[in-house]
Amino acid sequence: MKLENSRELYKRAVESIPGGVNSPVRACRSVGCDPVFIDRAIGCFIFDADGNRYIDYVGSWGPMILGHRPAPIVEAVQRVLERGTSFGAPTDLEVELAERVIQAVPSVDMVRMVNSGTEATMSAIRLARGYTGRDTIIKFDGCYHGHADTLLVQAGSGVATLAIPGSPGVPESVAGHTLSLPFNDLNAVWEVFEARGGEIAAVIVEPVAGNMGLVPPVEGFLEGLRKLTEQYGSLLIFDEVMTGFRVAYGGAQDLYGVTPDLTTLGKIIGGGFPVGAYGGKKQVMEQIAPQGNVYQAGTLSGNPVAMAAGIATLNELSHDGFYDALDQKSERLTDGLQGAAAAAGVPVQISRVGSMVGMFFTDQAVTDFDEAKTSALDRFTDYYQAMLARGIYLAPSQFEALFVSSAHNLEHIDETIQTAGEAMSELA
Repeated sequence: MKLENSRELYKRAVESIPGGVNSPVRACRSVGCDPVFIDRAIGCFIFDADGNRYIDYVGSWGPMILGHRPAPIVEAVQRVLERGTSFGAPTDLEVELAERVIQAVPSVDMVRMVNSGTEATMSAIRLARGYTGRDTIIKFDGCYHGHADTLLVQAGSGVATLAIPGSPGVPESVAGHTLSLPFNDLNAVWEVFEARGGEIAAVIVEPVAGNMGLVPPVEGFLEGLRKLTEQYGSLLIFDEVMTGFRVAYGGAQDLYGVTPDLTTLGKIIGGGFPVGAYGGKKQVMEQIAPQGNVYQAGTLSGNPVAMAAGIATLNELSHDGFYDALDQKSERLTDGLQGAAAAAGVPVQISRVGSMVGMFFTDQAVTDFDEAKTSALDRFTDYYQAMLARGIYLAPSQFEALFVSSAHNLEHIDETIQTAGEAMSELA
């Protein structure tokens, strides 16, 4: 596989962009290679600057649930471009998308559009503090909620990939208001609430952790968080930037039957365009300016291009049988990867929730971040490189999930399984 054009682009990039990339994990340092520069994409395929074709399981880190350039999204965007790209003023499109989100997500009575997942979680935390009059936030080790100062404590995703424990530039006085506890450890949460319950504004959690690999909640964990936050007058925030409209139409909260006070959503509600949202109970959301005193604003929030793409996406996701078909393909992939590893004698732990899949190179169960970090990272590096060389595009980090789209068909899934078998045999 030739990558000369990608290498040349990377050489140019490092001269003008810090690290040569605009988001750290893209640098591919943890997997021992330079980044592949993408030229175009269609369906479940992406093509790099050298013309190599890959079956894509990154999907722009999750939102491309319909694959790349699906016709309904392209057509919706083309239509709205005739009206304009940004007005900094209200449009009918943001009202329609808001109504659809409210109808789909159990916890959401009202919703505010923003421009990214980071902006959504940052704004939800500010709202929770303003609503409760408290300062302390509980999060969980390995859960990444964006790069806002308050939440960059024991974070997963690129922070874990680069082995950064926190981040310079985050004052201790800010980080000190965030308590990070082990994921899936309800006893640890109970102990903190018993000692400091009157200080805690909110608990924020990925209901399915997708930024330490893929780690589902253990039985009773989410239900316990709901009970504790209600008992102590704190808010429960589900960060569904990954899981919203991905693991189910109503998100993880619908799948597990646990309703938070606030929910954050990401680019999937904008068809992959830069967008995010946070929403929740009416009495909480009414505290946001201009109706309330908790300030948040954004010139591009609700821009017509993202709103039109989002409406078209939710139209497709609402079709009968969409998630059943996606679930069947994801299950086939999971079973196939497990079988390939077993045939090669390579110990792995594979987990799946809906169309999100995770694989750890270990023979031990993974239920939290400490256990995820015991995975054989050098083995993942070899696996990543072997899969990439054979035309399978995975996230360049052990601590990221894999995403299946409706554009993947059984032929693509079976090709991926066969390729994984070859890669696993090399590892063995």
